[in-house]
Amino acid sequence: MENKTIARKLRLLSQLMELHEVNPFKIKSIANAAFNVDKFNGKIAGKTFEELEKIQGIGKSVAAKVIELVQTGTMLELDELIGSTPPGVVEMMGIKGIGAKKVATIWHEMNIETVGELFYACNENRLIEAKGFGLKTQEDIRKAIEFKMASTGKFLYAQVEPEADKITQKLKDTFTNILFEFAGEYRRLCEVVNELIVVVGSRDCEMAFNTILTSDLVSEMKPEDGHIVGVTENGLKVIIYVVEKRFYFQTLFEKTGSEEHVKIVLERGGSGADQPENEELIYRKAGLDFIRPEMREGDTFIEKAAGNKLPALISYNDLRGTLHNHSTWSDGVNSIEEMVTYCRDQLNLQYLGLSDHSKSAFYAKGLSIERVLQQHEEIDHLNKKLEGFHVFKGIESDILNDGSLDYPDEILQRFDFVVASIHSNLKMSEDKATERLIKAIENPFTTILGHPTGRLLLSRNGYPIDYKKVIDACAANGVVIEVNSNPLRLDLDWRWHQYTLDKGVWLSINPDAHRNEGFLDMHYGVIVARKGGLYKERCLNALSLEEITKFFKDKKK
Repeated sequence: MENKTIARKLRLLSQLMELHEVNPFKIKSIANAAFNVDKFNGKIAGKTFEELEKIQGIGKSVAAKVIELVQTGTMLELDELIGSTPPGVVEMMGIKGIGAKKVATIWHEMNIETVGELFYACNENRLIEAKGFGLKTQEDIRKAIEFKMASTGKFLYAQVEPEADKITQKLKDTFTNILFEFAGEYRRLCEVVNELIVVVGSRDCEMAFNTILTSDLVSEMKPEDGHIVGVTENGLKVIIYVVEKRFYFQTLFEKTGSEEHVKIVLERGGSGADQPENEELIYRKAGLDFIRPEMREGDTFIEKAAGNKLPALISYNDLRGTLHNHSTWSDGVNSIEEMVTYCRDQLNLQYLGLSDHSKSAFYAKGLSIERVLQQHEEIDHLNKKLEGFHVFKGIESDILNDGSLDYPDEILQRFDFVVASIHSNLKMSEDKATERLIKAIENPFTTILGHPTGRLLLSRNGYPIDYKKVIDACAANGVVIEVNSNPLRLDLDWRWHQYTLDKGVWLSINPDAHRNEGFLDMHYGVIVARKGGLYKERCLNALSLEEITKFFKDKKK
């Protein structure tokens, strides 16, 4: 066993001891031993107990632990501490910039138990409110987690988008007479992207190939099997296909759709499009309406395309308001008035739906009943001053472990709308999670089901649910399902949007904004909603102010 491995185990032991508030002298002794083992000039493993205890900074107690570790591969005391600590909290210990004291605050005071939840809290600006943290510490932690996530080779769509924009600009600056477009997962607007594919069409392929290969388009470029492979600065793999212009649209089609989708279209006759001048011709030859790139997953939209029944997909400009947003009343950064000004003047929206955290979310300054009433007074006062814009009184009410909401009915009925969400006790069986959600859905005051699975992409799987039962319950109770637009969530999963729409259930593209810039996340919500086939006629916040006012009133009746 290498010295660094032994030192790492001792360091983790000292950190966990500090986390669990063990005797500070013992903590210091273990930490000091870890430092000395790491710097020791010679091999620690293989030394006798007597030899170890004579090494500076080790002593009898630590020598025994080192012997135990070398002989058994573990330490009983370390195993016991790991066993009493959530795995995600242990993982936090490895993040640069976070010591045991900060991890203790994150765990005990903020109720955060995974790295994914911590990253989400950084995006929500929640860390700056905690003792011992500040804006710089929060940003350093966020960057460290992003770096750690990138090491998996998987990236959120929102992380890939700026890299794609850079490549686009460089290609425009380098060439004047080529065709180029992204393909693969990025063009299909997938929520997670493994590689960025670029298709280039040129009259002189050799020239274009060599020009790209010798450019600074991305790093570490090299030819591989007739195409170019490289990586972006943040480690995203890039594959560039250079083809003759006459084969450009055929290649773009083949490299864009999922394997199953491409195969189906070609087998239906799309292969008969010889050197097509556009992708529409390929679909026409297959007897299909043109299918947008984001919808090219398997056979999901094939029959609709064959029957001229493809939806007119929702666009960002179709949105008329924003729901599920957090102000300074709970864990948001901006005041209600600042949010109103931004939504009205910068985004040209007609309404803002406030839904600060409810009283159970103590870690997010959830609103007590008294503070709910005070907030409503502020909203009433503000609405009297507004013309052509309205603030709706909402709440993100925690779904408690038994499925009930955390306010009595006489308080719930005061809200214009209620977003019901699960934030605690996430470790559930499918039956338990489904039962818990359905009970909340059946509450007559629930308007919107918030982030239905609680997932955090690339960092935390959602709790398992029976999607059909949950969606059917929403249909039966007139409850809208949220498409949470935070790039880490994008929940409800687009794979269930068609089933939701077929059941007559509305969707709502909600930013879950905790600061003004967070409203812009609706861009990602629209992207994933388009992928699921959503159209504006079934999107709650595509309703006008007059229409959604009536919607809320009818729901309360």
